[in-house]
Amino acid sequence: MGMEAYTVVGRIGEGAHGVVVRARHNLTGQMVALKKIPLRRLDQGMPTTALREIKALQEIDSKHDLKPANLLISETGQLKIADLGLCRVFTKDGKRPYSHQVATRWYRAPELLYGARHYDEGVDLWAVGCIFGEMLNNSPVFPGESDIDQLCVVLQILGTPSEATWPGLSDLPDYKKITFPESKPIPLEQVLPDAPPDAMDLVKKFLIYSSSKRISARKALLHQYFFTAPVAAPLSQMPVPPLEKQQPPATNDYVTDFPLHQITDVIHDYLHSLYVKG
Repeated sequence: MGMEAYTVVGRIGEGAHGVVVRARHNLTGQMVALKKIPLRRLDQGMPTTALREIKALQEIDSKHDLKPANLLISETGQLKIADLGLCRVFTKDGKRPYSHQVATRWYRAPELLYGARHYDEGVDLWAVGCIFGEMLNNSPVFPGESDIDQLCVVLQILGTPSEATWPGLSDLPDYKKITFPESKPIPLEQVLPDAPPDAMDLVKKFLIYSSSKRISARKALLHQYFFTAPVAAPLSQMPVPPLEKQQPPATNDYVTDFPLHQITDVIHDYLHSLYVKG
């Protein structure tokens, strides 16, 4: 199925590896997001980044570039993760090194900021915590302006880590290359002042320095936050907007300079004359 099956209706965004557009499927009318990948050098074939993204889409257990812009919600209220341009296919054997440039800066786990090449799904759980906190606060939790500044912002809020709070910290590749002034942690209640208690507790369980201590996705779904009002609802009960439908043809507009009361008076007189004649 090619692009001729869709009608592009808008532009969603542009990343390092392509442009994402909003389109309508011509047959069903369903709205979708399509990613257009530019081929800058046709003689070099398909870009490796595109092949890696396609491969990642085929793998359920691959890593993701989790951030709000990559989270799409369908008409039925289903959350879908999109844009896997920076993801990596992940295995749990712990032997294979990975690139540390696998997440957008504001949502990049601290081990990645310290240059870790061996890591686990904890980097995604950190990103989830950042996204959740941003939803509660309507602004990013760690808005760094550069990779170095990103690490500085995290340390200023969560405090300076140590081997006691983060086992293995000193073994990270860039740990000894970067030093920051000692800082004490700021209560997250001050960073996210509008978060309810259950939500705050869940955020804290994600935003932990040591990846092994972050709450797992399975346990997070059983957290008390998801069992407090408003509780989760099945798709059939979700207040989702109706599917987009084609608008009926526009009717002709007739403009008149007559005051409305004059028009109604004429109609009234005409109907009265018919009644009298009858």
